[in-house]
Amino acid sequence: MAEAATARRSRITPEREAELYAAVLDLLREVGYDALTMDAVAARTRSSKATLYRQWGGKAELVARAMRYNKPGIADVDTGSLRGDLHALVTREDDCAMEQNSALMRALAMAVHSDPQLLRAFKELLVEPEMEEFRRVMQRAVDRGEVRADNPAIDYVMHMLIGGFAVRTLLDEMPPTQEFLLSYVNAVILPALGVSTD
Repeated sequence: MAEAATARRSRITPEREAELYAAVLDLLREVGYDALTMDAVAARTRSSKATLYRQWGGKAELVARAMRYNKPGIADVDTGSLRGDLHALVTREDDCAMEQNSALMRALAMAVHSDPQLLRAFKELLVEPEMEEFRRVMQRAVDRGEVRADNPAIDYVMHMLIGGFAVRTLLDEMPPTQEFLLSYVNAVILPALGVSTD
């Protein structure tokens, strides 16, 4: 999928690509995944539907690539400590951006499970690359001696982070914030890994 998409998108400028992805995310926030159509994206971006299909193949890939486009890399975060790395990861976006991303994730949660193409695109373009990047962050912590290699919580850190982010709205009826996520990292994730919160 990735190689074919790169070949398809070879004629689009980076500025135009960014504009298209921003429009897709705006439409997702407005109408949700199921109601989002390639016709609507074409109208919003003054593109032809044929061009969109030629460039991205379909709605699922377009949405997954739009979600991935502006996400900063996880593996690039290296503060010298796992505590610093996790704090840096949860504070990369301001509270407003986190609230918008939380709304997007809620809009996509059901669609991912009912649309096999979207699930496949998300796994290939979002989940697997981010999990691989996060494994490098955790491996650095193991290499530094901060976390024991046999700590069973290592395999669940990403689950914990996503869980804390996702259920904040459901349980507390509040958007995720930097303050909440920092306290969550300190109270839940670092202790599970045997890392001091001082």
